[in-house]
Amino acid sequence: QVQLVESGGGLVQAGGSLRLSCAASGRIFSINTMTWYRQAPGKQREFVASITSGGSTNYADSVKGRFTISRDNAKNTVALQMNSLKPEDTAVYYCNADIRRYIWSSAVDNYWGQGTQVTVSS
Repeated sequence: QVQLVESGGGLVQAGGSLRLSCAASGRIFSINTMTWYRQAPGKQREFVASITSGGSTNYADSVKGRFTISRDNAKNTVALQMNSLKPEDTAVYYCNADIRRYIWSSAVDNYWGQGTQVTVSS
């Protein structure tokens, strides 16, 4: 089985910073794109940032210039450095990954973490 476990959430004042981490564990051959999503109360889950295995990144317009996504392929981890946080960044942040589990199979499955709460006070 494969698990994604997020950490690093918490309460921070506006203008502050937080760093989220997500670790993938289990039977893993390789990980393609790793993505952070977030879901605020009463809203749909939305894309935040993604990074490919080659390091190409993509960001939502709302976080460009403030958030930085990075990954460590050797450790199967992805991080999200969040600076200049705003109250509207308050949400549960979810890690998502496209994972190939076996060398003998090209099948790629999508996995989600359980989420970590980020609260930004004004």
